[in-house]
Amino acid sequence: MGEIIVGLDIGTTKVVSLVGSVENGLIEIVGMGKVPSHGLEKGVVVDIGETTNSIRRSIEDAETMADIKIKKVYASISGKHINSINNSGTVSINKPNREITLDDVRRVIETAQAVQIPPDVEMLHVIPRQYIVDGQEGITDPVGMTGTRLEVDVHIVTGSVTAIHNIRRCVENLGIEIEQIILQPLASSYAVLNTAERELGVALIDIGGGTSDIAIFRGGDIWFSKVLPIAGEHLTNDVTVGLKVPYEEAERIKKEEGTPIVDEITGEEQMEITLISEEHKTISRRMLAKILEPRLEELFDMAVEEIEDAGYKDLIPAGIVLTGGTAMLNSLPEYVQGRYNIPVRRSKTPQGIHGLRDIVESPIYATAIGLLKYAIESKEYREGRIGRRSFNEHKHSLFSKVLNWLERINRFFRG
Repeated sequence: MGEIIVGLDIGTTKVVSLVGSVENGLIEIVGMGKVPSHGLEKGVVVDIGETTNSIRRSIEDAETMADIKIKKVYASISGKHINSINNSGTVSINKPNREITLDDVRRVIETAQAVQIPPDVEMLHVIPRQYIVDGQEGITDPVGMTGTRLEVDVHIVTGSVTAIHNIRRCVENLGIEIEQIILQPLASSYAVLNTAERELGVALIDIGGGTSDIAIFRGGDIWFSKVLPIAGEHLTNDVTVGLKVPYEEAERIKKEEGTPIVDEITGEEQMEITLISEEHKTISRRMLAKILEPRLEELFDMAVEEIEDAGYKDLIPAGIVLTGGTAMLNSLPEYVQGRYNIPVRRSKTPQGIHGLRDIVESPIYATAIGLLKYAIESKEYREGRIGRRSFNEHKHSLFSKVLNWLERINRFFRG
């Protein structure tokens, strides 16, 4: 067995632990734990004990399958508390030879992330989108170049200090260390987007249980991120109310029979359901589609509006990639593409992942797989095997945490 890396996807409806064995840059999935999630609402911990127990059961199942003891994890985070902003910074290069060094890059990042944030907010990621040297844009790694003025555009992702602390506490209560907390759609992107899409311009929409996450990538890096409060649970609840069935039955019906395209279904297509009264009843599939379509319309109208308001509607020629459990809904890509006239595809099996094919091939596990791929690039960056372009966000996110910590100390002593 190679080096062990563990991804922990803590979601509203499920907690997934994936154990990856890494050799020669390839990941083999050797352990998995997937359990229902309790104690979270819309990605935020509302019950420490329940969430800790859910994580414990997921971890234990993964440990049993992989026959190892898990000590460290890379964990995901989402929720309506997540926000993002774009900012820029500028420094002068005053050395006689005018060569840009790593220290200059650190200085310019520091100026770019010197934004006012509330005391109850923490920076999760500070991700350089591009560097500009003496007016020349589109530079991904300025170290070694010559110039007198260095600028950087960054994407800053923030989250609630309380929400982040509670995630840490739930995991650390089990005696497990968190290597890093990573924004969920950023992690998912490592599993489901290819290099061409990230370079050209693409929107990733990760539809989870409690929230849906949008992330836009251009030039290889994330440029925009947003968390929406509508997701798979809302669809299931609509089915529960509309058909008067138990929640578990509504979830089954949605997955097996659901589609948002009403006109594709003939009146003759029937399905059997079990009512809350435990009676069996036969209904038209068209009735189910009429329940699902309005909620999906609301979700994607909101998502497209966010993309348009941010000014990226015409900057995503690669279209939209759908992932997450709800992405598996029948005909969903066709529905979105037809409604908004944007290229849409469902996420595919990621490259460089082996073992347990039913896990690797399902969008449900995209975040957990992405955490493993993110972790590999993190380690390769620290060991100098890949360049700053591929993983500069990792070191800068750590740097921002140190600055945050120092700022909190200053505020404490200032009273």
